[in-house]
Amino acid sequence: MNLQSVPMMMTWSRVVLIPVFLICYYAPIEDARFWAGLAFMIAAITDWFDGFLARKLGSDSKLGAFLDPVADKLIVGAALVVVAAEYHDNLLVILSAIVILMREIGISALREWMAENNAREVVAVSKLGKVKTASQLAALTWLLYGGELWGINWGELGFPMLYFAAVLTLITWIQYMRAALPEILRSTESKS
Repeated sequence: MNLQSVPMMMTWSRVVLIPVFLICYYAPIEDARFWAGLAFMIAAITDWFDGFLARKLGSDSKLGAFLDPVADKLIVGAALVVVAAEYHDNLLVILSAIVILMREIGISALREWMAENNAREVVAVSKLGKVKTASQLAALTWLLYGGELWGINWGELGFPMLYFAAVLTLITWIQYMRAALPEILRSTESKS
């Protein structure tokens, strides 16, 4: 194994960790939710670290640039479904999960369309988008764990963090759509 392949392996690890955190979450073992939260947290850390490492090593690739956001969407989507099922009686959790999933799918499609029109940089990830991602990953980790550690009830902290992530999700969704609107309008005008 060479050092150049580590970022891609980290990206793939996020996909592999999906069944791991799901099995841990639903396993009839003591501390199952702790292990599920830990597996998800490891995946969340690799989300930041693989891109950083790829840039530092000069090993970023088209496949890595494609796979990284796909891995993110898969693991976040799986965690949102688990959290929404667990807290199905909490309307704010359900609405937050729906908003986050809709935005993730919508912006992924928009980025793909913009790339086909040679305008991907218009909807490049913003700083606020990175804050949104960090807050949703923290919220999901805390809600998956749902317990107390070091005198802190992480599950209770997860709720406001998820709502905060949902608000940032809406804001960034609007920002990306506004940035893409001129290209969208240009595209519709050229076809009429």
